[in-house]
Amino acid sequence: MTTARPTTALLTLAHGRHHHLEGLLRGLAAGSVAPDLLVAAAMDDPQIASVVRSHAPRGVPVEVVPVDAHRWGLPLAAARNRAAERAIDSGAELLVFLDVDCIPGQRLVERYRDVAQGATPGACDVWSGAVHYLPPRTAGRAYTSMELEQSRPHAARPVAPPGGVSAAAGLRLFWSLSFAVTADTWERVGGFDEGYDGYGGEDTDFAMKLARAGGRLWWVGGAAAYHQHHDVESPPRRHLVDIVRNSNRFAARWGWFPMEGWLAAFADEGLITLAGRTPRWHLTAAGHRAARRP
Repeated sequence: MTTARPTTALLTLAHGRHHHLEGLLRGLAAGSVAPDLLVAAAMDDPQIASVVRSHAPRGVPVEVVPVDAHRWGLPLAAARNRAAERAIDSGAELLVFLDVDCIPGQRLVERYRDVAQGATPGACDVWSGAVHYLPPRTAGRAYTSMELEQSRPHAARPVAPPGGVSAAAGLRLFWSLSFAVTADTWERVGGFDEGYDGYGGEDTDFAMKLARAGGRLWWVGGAAAYHQHHDVESPPRRHLVDIVRNSNRFAARWGWFPMEGWLAAFADEGLITLAGRTPRWHLTAAGHRAARRP
């Protein structure tokens, strides 16, 4: 007896980064199988709709969900939730999340669909493929297949063998760049907490909610995504206020601080300090000055 494959939606969220979005869509069009639906959450960027509709794989229905920016920054958690709601309302049974700066590997959708199809009924599972990192490229030039093949996965995360699936030892390595979840598990976990405004914290909070629901994280071989190069700041000082606010929110709920490396770096630079009977991070005078810089 053949089990029907799940109805699969690929979800992404974007603000700017139109060239990255085009790369994602080109990769999706070259995939071994296409999703049944493409949902893009456009965060305060009305041009996203035209980019998606111009480059989406032929024959794949497209939904574009506008999401207003928050005064504290891009509403990443809310955008993922709005995209998931639209996909589920449209009949999706499997949600594949892929960040806008990632190119899906040829078998990414196929592998996520296959592992979901073979999962234990009723299990509360989240699946995640490896994310490879690509070198800088000339503006407007697409990455070549050789560049994709020569890229290397993130060194801090396990990589399952091709065609295999391996259980994660813990949930703290979950990140939302590339993952898949059934609609049932999504609703059991409750999606992302929209109280995390701006940058940081919402991924680890989702992982803790997954653990509370009795869920597990699995590494999926053959579901590679390729992270397109862009400039990064380490530690991300432009997100200083977001990281402090969101880390304190997380600690109030779970009893420990996420983003430990960044918090330690900010503290070493004199931008934040840990204080209070219930310890919380606070901006120092230098931190306030840094936060006001454009």
